Amino acid sequence: MFSNASNFVQGVDKVFLIILGISFFFMIAITGVMIYFIIKYNRSKNIPAVQVKDRPWLEVARTVIPLLLTILMFYYGYAAYLPMRQPPKNAMVVKTTARMWKWTFEYTGGKQYDTLYVPVNKPVKLVLTSLDVIHGMFIPSFRIKQDVVPGRPNFAWFIPQELGEYDIMCSAYCGVLHSSMLTKVKVVSEKDFNKWLSTLVANKPATANPGLVILQKTGCVACHSLDGSKIIGPTFKGLYDSSVDVITDGKTHKVAANDQYLKTSITDPDKDIVVGYNKGLMKSYSTLLKPDEIQKIIDYLKTMKSK
Repeated sequence: MFSNASNFVQGVDKVFLIILGISFFFMIAITGVMIYFIIKYNRSKNIPAVQVKDRPWLEVARTVIPLLLTILMFYYGYAAYLPMRQPPKNAMVVKTTARMWKWTFEYTGGKQYDTLYVPVNKPVKLVLTSLDVIHGMFIPSFRIKQDVVPGRPNFAWFIPQELGEYDIMCSAYCGVLHSSMLTKVKVVSEKDFNKWLSTLVANKPATANPGLVILQKTGCVACHSLDGSKIIGPTFKGLYDSSVDVITDGKTHKVAANDQYLKTSITDPDKDIVVGYNKGLMKSYSTLLKPDEIQKIIDYLKTMKSK
């Protein structure tokens, strides 16, 4: 029995069952023919081999039948896919940002939350953006899966049709904590949604410092703490002008965390790997941040005293 979690479930499941049915039919048919031939032409029966030729109907059949089946599967697949790329004009727009390793959902008025709340039976359009690497918006219960590629905005839309909570996952391997990039979509009544949205406070930077605003916007604080704690990357607290043990070209040495070191760490993070951390955890931000933005970050880090 089909689920009714979203408006796409039945169409996608229908295509799946058609392809699954065709696959099972040929698996059973081919296996049956193989078993029949094994028995009929067993070596112990000494049946002489015969060269098969001049069978145009056989050539036509083995070409036409797979072609027709492929066209059939394409037709049903395209029929289910096409509505996914045609969101209604009255859909509620939610700006969805992916970063290592977190989802952020922004509603009207700059209100942000890390769980997706949506009203039941109302079309919702997710405008998908990535701040770092390739991610994938995947809501299995809704049969929704779209790539989220940096520099290439994408979207996904759906109509939630049943109240409840559903998993949101990342379908593209995006680093060491890929499996932790999980959240929920909560489908509630329109009344409860409006009440929840009215209580949600618009996101405001914790400080007017432009460097911190950039760090928050690009998701840097998800990997680098501001309070000295160790998470994915080194903490920002007390970093500037400190002595850092790094590995460069396989050799361990000390460097001063000055302006040049910090610029290199942002634009070429794998050049000098801080001891205790792994290579490849951070991508280059040379194309995501302008030189003046990098300098604002460095100016902010100068204010991050260790005490």
